Amino acid sequence: MNLKRTPLYDWHTAHGARMVDFGGWEMPVQYNSILEEHRAVRQQAGLFDVCHMGEAHIRGPQAGRWLQQMVTNDPMTLQINQAQYNVMCQENGTALDDLIIYRLGEAHFLAVLNASNVDKDVNWLRQHLESGVTLEDASDGTALMALQGPAAQTILQKLTAVDLSQLRYYWCQPGAVAGVDTLICRTGYTGEDGFEVMVSSDKAVAIWGALMQAGASHGLLPVGLGARDTLRLEAAMPLYGHELDEETTPLEAGLTRFIVLDKDFIGRDAVRDEKEKGLKKRLVGIEMVDRGIPRQDYAVLYQGEVVGKITSGTMSPTLEKAIAMAYVRSDLREVGTELAVMIRDRPAKAVIVRRPFYKR
Repeated sequence: MNLKRTPLYDWHTAHGARMVDFGGWEMPVQYNSILEEHRAVRQQAGLFDVCHMGEAHIRGPQAGRWLQQMVTNDPMTLQINQAQYNVMCQENGTALDDLIIYRLGEAHFLAVLNASNVDKDVNWLRQHLESGVTLEDASDGTALMALQGPAAQTILQKLTAVDLSQLRYYWCQPGAVAGVDTLICRTGYTGEDGFEVMVSSDKAVAIWGALMQAGASHGLLPVGLGARDTLRLEAAMPLYGHELDEETTPLEAGLTRFIVLDKDFIGRDAVRDEKEKGLKKRLVGIEMVDRGIPRQDYAVLYQGEVVGKITSGTMSPTLEKAIAMAYVRSDLREVGTELAVMIRDRPAKAVIVRRPFYKR
């Protein structure tokens, strides 16, 4: 299988990145140390290549009304340059993908899609297109970079005239970065403050280089998928294929605040029915009491009985504790509930804790 490469592939390999297959893309998992990259984001700043993500432009006089039917949240409530987290469901209420929708104009929306789901999502959206709506898959021509951490604003401000102090969380602003036209978004996937910079693919290397140079005196490091995963897990942010999939509903994933049930959307009846009848499983945060690191698909036990499984787990570099997210039987979701995780064929004590594990 030929893996896809982002415009920054040559930069990564020239700077010693270890490359892995991620959703059909050859991506950097780490440059030097995952721990060092993780700490850079928590304490200074880190720069991530997220060019593998998909971008679809939805335009037309009916674009907003149509999007209302396609996702759980309500894009029609967005002001221009505002962003919104959404889930796209199937008829049975399970998650096809989670995505961010930006409103770039009165009749112009931008959907940012998970890398491994781009083709699936675009096909699904096209199957449901209505008159008065057009969809353009701009993924191949669009590059996305994420600058995250306490020093992110200081670093990016060196390269743009846009007043970043006025850009609120989950808002975006068109503007030049290092003399190149970009879309600057105050979004991220790390639990830290930061920005995502969207630019045409042919300008990605120039912007990446300018950001690395501007951040050199602020401890900026390039960051791979390894630290991206430990950072998002500490912040208890779901990853498609782990906490969300086509077997799981947004209610089970604890995403109730992103579901607007008083409008129609694909899967609404199933979600409403599920809410009334009760959920079979719930996503919870787990902290290990005994030694051992919980990993994806490890069994979770309650009083010796298997009641769920781990979706993501790691040794938290920030908290210095082993943490995980897991789906467990719905009646066991209370904070403080004592569980066990099967690690190397032995049950290790764990307890349900509040999410997120880390808050800045």
